Parts: sequence; C-alpha cells; structure tokens
Amino acid sequence: MAGKSYTLAELAKLTTSKLVGDAHASITNVADLENASEGDASFFKKMDYGQVDRYEQLLRKTRAGVVFVPPETQLESGRNYLLNEDPSRAFQQVLEAINGKQELSGFTGVHSTAVVHPTAKIGKQVTIGPHAVIDQGVILGDRTFVGAGTYIGPGTVVGQDCVLHPRVTIRERCTLGNHVSVQPGAVIGSCGFGYTTDKTGRHTKLNQVGGVLIEDDVEIGANTTIDRSRFKETVIGRGSKIDNLVQIGHGVKLGQDNMIVSQTGIAGSTETGRCVVMAGQCGISGHIKLSDGVILSARSGVDKSLPAGKYGGAPVMPMGEYNRVSVFTRNIEKYVKQLKALENRLNKLEGNHDSGLKP
Repeated sequence: MAGKSYTLAELAKLTTSKLVGDAHASITNVADLENASEGDASFFKKMDYGQVDRYEQLLRKTRAGVVFVPPETQLESGRNYLLNEDPSRAFQQVLEAINGKQELSGFTGVHSTAVVHPTAKIGKQVTIGPHAVIDQGVILGDRTFVGAGTYIGPGTVVGQDCVLHPRVTIRERCTLGNHVSVQPGAVIGSCGFGYTTDKTGRHTKLNQVGGVLIEDDVEIGANTTIDRSRFKETVIGRGSKIDNLVQIGHGVKLGQDNMIVSQTGIAGSTETGRCVVMAGQCGISGHIKLSDGVILSARSGVDKSLPAGKYGGAPVMPMGEYNRVSVFTRNIEKYVKQLKALENRLNKLEGNHDSGLKP
C-alpha cells in the first residue's frame, strides 16, 4: 500500500544518489521492474550468476517512474534513473520512507497475560506480548520487544533493542547482545546432540551444561535451532545473518558477519572465520575450521578444514574444479555413447585383423 509521496530530487538526497532525469517527477510507491508503473520506484542490480539477460531485458522494458541502477549502467534517453553503488540498499531506503515504520504489535508494555518472574529485571520501554513467559533471573535490556508466546529461560540475558518475535524459545543461561532479531519458532539453547555408546550399543545422553552467546547485530531466521554447548558456549559472531531452518550444533563458533542460508546444518565444535558464506542445504561436519572469506555453493558437503576461497560439491572442491566436474557429469551420457562407439569400432578392427592372420 502506498504511503508518502516524494519527488526524484528528494529521493536523490535521501539515498545519496545521482539523479538522471526529471527532478520534479513524483514517486508514491515501489515495485519490481516487471510490474512497476509510472508512480513506482524500482531497482536493477547486475548479478554475477543466472538470469542476467532477463533482468537486463526487464530494465529496458520497465514502466517504472525511476530505477536505481549502478553508475556503470548503460542508460536510455528519456528515462529517469538514480545512480547508486548499492541500488538494492537505496531502493530499500525508499521503500521504508514511503511505507513508514511498521509496528511489531498493537500491544505496548507488559501484557496482563504475560508471566514475569519476580526476580526478572525488565529495562525501560520494553514490550512483553500476551502469554510470554520471562523466567527466574532474566534480564531484558531497554526497548526490547518480546512477542506473544515467547519463552525466556532462567538466567538468560537479552540486550537492548532486541526483537524476539512470537513463539521464540530461549532456554536457560543464554546471552543475547544488542540489536539481535529472532524470527518466530527459533529455538536457542536446546541440548546438543551428544551420546556415549556402550559395548551393547546402548546410547546414554551427555548432559549439555554450557550456554549460547549471540553477539550484537545478529539475525536468526524462523525455525532455526542453535544448540547449547556441552561446556563453555556456542557462539554466533557479531553481525552474522542466519536464514530459516538452519541447524547449528553444540560448541560451534561462527565468526563475524557470516551468512548462513536455509537448511544448512553445522555439526558440533566447528569454527568459522569472518565473512564466511554458506548457501542453501550445505552440510558441515564437526571439529573443522573454515577460514575468513570461505564461500560455499548450495548443497556443498564439507568434511575438512578449508582456506579462503570459493568451493562447491560434495565433498567440496575448489569452485573451478567443481564447475568442470559438473560439466563432465552433465555430459556423461554423451561420453558413454562415444565410448561404446569406440569400443565397437575397436572390436571390428581387432576382428578384421584376426581374420586376416588366420590361414
């Protein structure tokens, strides 16, 4: 739904962009390139993979009133553009400006149905939604939001300006820094998956008595689980972003500014450096280390420590090698036919040769 209206001159100032076109043109909404109309702002970002041609075609055909584009983009005359090094981020600024602040809930303060233990310490301007439970010794920092049905266990500390959406579970003795966002259904501090097995094959659970430390500016997706460590702490480094449906095992230590995409699983006691990226459905074995800047393509299987670089495949290999292997794999049927043809030809040649030698 459209909100405020802005001229292109105002949007250029708001987003620190260079305007090419009519400074007085008015923008009232936002849309993607394909569906945008004259009153909409849109954006184009050159991609390094897949569907590049499609988006370039949409850029040429779009009816958008203005498009955020990188400075090196080839522009068409008679169109409005806002040149920005990060078109997606600039577009987001416009989206938020037009639509205004989105309220997390219609409730403010501590709801009458929330259960707050008398030993809990609640900061200023904290919101606690209906049927939330704040257990013994919990500390909630100023301006933190706790959604309906969320549970926070004994001794857990939550920093300032955090957002815990409805039905989040944070168990005992966990620590969240400032500006942490946790989406619905996430579970932080569940017991790690660890057992001893005796000679008869019977499994006995190892009690996980450690905690979880979530540093500042971390975002955790819906239905993601982060296990508590057997001892000490599982650590999620500052600025890391974790997608939905990710499993992080006990004792894992994620470095700063990691990006972990949906359905990835990281086994216990693995460590990552800074700016590590794991695409969807990666599987990471335990007790290994991924150095700063490691990038894993989707469905990568990692069973050893890796230096900086791009990797793919299961087990992983350097991206260049993985791409070559993928090409060979896609053409395997053609290679089999070629081998069969060569085999038949060889058999015929050997047969002719043999027949020529017979008396």
